[in-house]
Amino acid sequence: MPDGPTLGEVMRRLEDVRTDLKDDFRELGLRLDSKVSLERYQLEQVARDDALKLLVERVRGIEEAREQAAQNRRDEDQSAADRRAADRRLIFTALIAPVLLLILTVYLNAQGREHETAQERGRRTAAH
Repeated sequence: MPDGPTLGEVMRRLEDVRTDLKDDFRELGLRLDSKVSLERYQLEQVARDDALKLLVERVRGIEEAREQAAQNRRDEDQSAADRRAADRRLIFTALIAPVLLLILTVYLNAQGREHETAQERGRRTAAH
C-alpha cells in the first residue's frame, strides 16, 4: 500500500478545488455586480442633495405663506376691532349723546319751572 494518494485521488481533489474556486468566483462576480460604482454613488448623492434642497425650499415657502396668512388674519382682526370701536363711538355720539342732552334739557327745564313756581309763590305771598 502506498503512503500517498493515488493519481486518481489527486485528480478528484483538484477537480473539487477547481469547482469550489469556480463557485467562489461566480459568487464574487454576483456580489460585485450588486455593488454600485463610486461615480454612480456620487451622482445619486448629488441628486438626493438637490432633491432635499428643493424640498427644504418648498417647506420654507409654505411656512412663509402660512406666516403671511396668519399676519394678514391678525391685521384683519385688528382692523375689524378698530371698526367696531369706531362704530361704538359713532353710536354713542349719534344716539346716546343726543338722548342724554335731551334728558338734561328736560331736567333743567323742570328745575327751572319749579324755581319759577317757587318765585311766583314768593311774589304772591309778598303781594298779599
